[in-house]
Amino acid sequence: MAVLHLTGPVLVDDDRVEDHAWVVGDRITFERPRHSGNVTTVPGTVVPGLVDMHCHVGLDSGGATDPDLAVKQATVDRDAGTLLIRDAGSPLDTSFVHARDDLPRLIRAARFIARPKRYLRHYAREIEPADLPDVAEDEARKGDGWVKLIADWIDRDEGDLTPLWTPELLRAAMARVHAAGARATAHTFSTEAVGPLLEAGIDCLEHGTGMTAEHMAQAAAQGVPVVPTLLQVDNFVGFADAGAAKFPRYAARMRRMHERRYDHVRDLYEAGVTLLVGTDAGGTLGHGLLPQEATQMARAIPAPEVVAGASWRARRFLGADTLTEGASADLVVYPRDPRADIGVLHEPTAVVLRGARVAGGAG
Repeated sequence: MAVLHLTGPVLVDDDRVEDHAWVVGDRITFERPRHSGNVTTVPGTVVPGLVDMHCHVGLDSGGATDPDLAVKQATVDRDAGTLLIRDAGSPLDTSFVHARDDLPRLIRAARFIARPKRYLRHYAREIEPADLPDVAEDEARKGDGWVKLIADWIDRDEGDLTPLWTPELLRAAMARVHAAGARATAHTFSTEAVGPLLEAGIDCLEHGTGMTAEHMAQAAAQGVPVVPTLLQVDNFVGFADAGAAKFPRYAARMRRMHERRYDHVRDLYEAGVTLLVGTDAGGTLGHGLLPQEATQMARAIPAPEVVAGASWRARRFLGADTLTEGASADLVVYPRDPRADIGVLHEPTAVVLRGARVAGGAG
């Protein structure tokens, strides 16, 4: 049996670093195998497979892709070191990915939930507000334990971002989702949508660009993580320019949020909010961008926090394996420690998925 000897260091979690590890079959072990067979030594810093907490496999700018393109998207993510994807909504049923051992592990949120004419066309399951609790429960049963709500979007009559759902509907929907054994995350740019989401019991927030200091304190107290998606927030100027003539208030708000994007992420961190890393790939952004997203976040918070949020902390939050004895060997090896040099995330020397070396350097 072929064995990989990882000479380390092996970053297991915040407080544990091992000197060595071995990949035997599809599992990781910290005990030297008795019958090692053919051993390949792989030097470098080992990190649990990266996690993209906000990714849309099976989605492009026109809506649902075909399955072949979805496979290509997931493969690009894999080769960049992303071995676990929390798919934050897709109009394509991507459950077929579960049967593909060569693709990243996928935790699906099924379809976005939005209102008619209050989100991007061809992306979401568009419903009337009163149907939200029923539909949220239905989507909870279709996904892999997650539901994705669109909590705010531009209201063309108001000329600005406004919430899509009332606080009462959000509370009812969250109760139904949780009763079904699932969790919910929500797209939110605005300030107005955040408070009702937190009060309703939302489990995660995407973007969170409008969060106030009070929201941050509440999210930290409730253990609600935020996925800042700085690559997407960098597009806010373009959104503002496109809407400025008709919607000047919306444009001004988007520009303000863009200008303070790094300060905002730093404020979240200093408030004690758990920050996880997600690219918002699919739709307007390409795949394989997790190293770039991590590099952007490291402009605002310490690089070790970014690495943790892109790997073991995200895995724990999702209930997925980390690099513990006997766990699935899903890992990435780098020539240098990314906690000291975040840019090395662009340079994996080995990407190992389910024990197989699938990318990164020769072999």
